[in-house]
Amino acid sequence: MNEDQTTRVTSVQSVLDGAPTGNECLVVIYGANIGRKYELFEDVVSIGRDPDNTIVLESDSVSRRHARIEKLMDARFIIDMDSTNGTYLSDTPVKPRAKLASGAFIKIGDTIFKYLAGDHIETAYFEEIYRMMVVDGLTQIANKRALDDFLDKEMARSRRYKRPLSALMMDIDHFKQVNDVHGHLTGDVVLKEMAAVIMKRIRREEMFARYGGEEFVIVLPETDRLGGIEFAEDIRRMVEEMTVSFEEQSIRISISVGVAEFDHARHRSWEDLIKAADKNLYVAKREGRNCVRG
Repeated sequence: MNEDQTTRVTSVQSVLDGAPTGNECLVVIYGANIGRKYELFEDVVSIGRDPDNTIVLESDSVSRRHARIEKLMDARFIIDMDSTNGTYLSDTPVKPRAKLASGAFIKIGDTIFKYLAGDHIETAYFEEIYRMMVVDGLTQIANKRALDDFLDKEMARSRRYKRPLSALMMDIDHFKQVNDVHGHLTGDVVLKEMAAVIMKRIRREEMFARYGGEEFVIVLPETDRLGGIEFAEDIRRMVEEMTVSFEEQSIRISISVGVAEFDHARHRSWEDLIKAADKNLYVAKREGRNCVRG
């Protein structure tokens, strides 16, 4: 278990020990304190940077009094309190309020909450905790831990049956410029929408995972190097043709992709395969970006 996973488990356990149980809660699925659960016992719950808020988020991207959740009749609403960076419900700005449904995603600054409600909230909470162990909270695709497990299994199968296996390493070209010019909230939307576009091309037996930051990995069982290059060209074109629209901004992006085929003689571990794909990714970036090399 790596440090990030240990932090998640520790956070979850500290919340569970002796915690009361209600039928509504917010769970942090992205940002600091992943896995933390906030029970919603009160009719009004305030969220912000000031220490007197019900839920305190210590981040410069969060206003002192950023948002509040109110219970009106039998419904819950999220209300933005004229925050600097806005409050978002599933990437839609809250202006000034929006009704919450169980399973809704609330973004405040660099934190994403999932709202859970109902008679079986503890079951839903534990299911969400399990998902956090294998799913990236921002993009909702597989995370690095799930990728590691998948690669271990597929490399063992490839060795045993002498079947081809390829890996693609990609990142978004000039992504730092997207964040610097348009802001980190827009950058997050770019990551999510790009992941959603590529996910449409991924089959059940393949793996698409966020490796870290703007880097992503695709693992293609039963695919040799040439097949991997052809697949990479398909997704490169898909991304080049997409337009990300967010808060009256339209952004075009591109990706660079490195492809490597599993070499039974040279690659002793999945890390070796990923390093080979990463090496070809840097060749693609050095040769002008928005291209595939393998």
